[in-house]
Amino acid sequence: LMYAIPRRDVNPLAHKLIKHFGSLSGVLDGSYMEDVESYVQDQFPLRDGWMGLKTRYEYLLGHREFNNVYLCGDTLISHITDTSRAQQNLDYLRRLVEKTDLPVYLGLIPTAEEVWRDKLPQGAPAFDQLAYLEEAKDTGALWVDIAGAFQAHAGEDIFYRTDHHWTSLGAFYGANALLEALGRDPLKAEDFTPETASTDFNGTLYSQSGIHWLTPDTMEFWVEEDGLTVTSWRTGAPEPGMLYDRSYLTQKDKYSSFLGGNQPLCVIRNENARDGGKLLLIRDSYSDALAPFLAQSFAEVHLLDLRYYRTSVAQYAEDMGADAIFVCYSVENFIKDADAVFLAQ
Repeated sequence: LMYAIPRRDVNPLAHKLIKHFGSLSGVLDGSYMEDVESYVQDQFPLRDGWMGLKTRYEYLLGHREFNNVYLCGDTLISHITDTSRAQQNLDYLRRLVEKTDLPVYLGLIPTAEEVWRDKLPQGAPAFDQLAYLEEAKDTGALWVDIAGAFQAHAGEDIFYRTDHHWTSLGAFYGANALLEALGRDPLKAEDFTPETASTDFNGTLYSQSGIHWLTPDTMEFWVEEDGLTVTSWRTGAPEPGMLYDRSYLTQKDKYSSFLGGNQPLCVIRNENARDGGKLLLIRDSYSDALAPFLAQSFAEVHLLDLRYYRTSVAQYAEDMGADAIFVCYSVENFIKDADAVFLAQ
């Protein structure tokens, strides 16, 4: 292949693949297949268009589920299929509660598949998230009733239509659910002035489903950054972070504008916090939109992601002087998370 293509015409990534093809180490560590995937994406910039055309054809045939995503009118709703670690992760949580003297709060976020069940196609199967939440109440953790808050506001835009995450409005209700469980005063919506950050957000479900004809989502930033200090540990050392990284608003992954996306550890400090104290937040990506609201009440909010910062939760909480631990995941993420084992360490 190297001799069949003139050297000046070889795409740099293609040349890397050619060099890598005979490397056993490249196959074993997965880097060869990662390069193949990158090359295909690089060489077929119209693949999203072809995928959208295929999906539209299937839609005309009567299909309403596309790659585990339901089309529900003008809304895309992800379908939970992986429940492999549902019981095991509850056991890990029980062990965390037993291991620490700190109060441990649990807030599992029901997804749109549960909250907007009435929007699903007729006869569509759906994992019973409310039944799972009842099981989760028996872990010994203090319960944060996000499901109840969402049921009360189900008619509002608490989830994006093209993405699986909650909106800033949904995160606002989630923050108040925790504050209520803590016995703290709730935040008031009238104290915020939402900023329209983007009107052309096409999220993960847009890409996953191939349904590309819906109106894009609008993204809002609610929290003022004045008085807040954000520190990120992306590479093992502290560096200045941002509450809202607007550089992502020009990219496909606009949701990463909340705190700059996934990272091992992020700390938000608020010198003017209303109530004070330190909160350890065991996070998935939903927490990036949640934490700015929690920082209105807490002087420090530490967001720890066990996918990247593999440490004992109980020990970290002790070292930082936490007043409470809040385990907050979407149900979909929690029941399949292989790294929840670190809750029990």
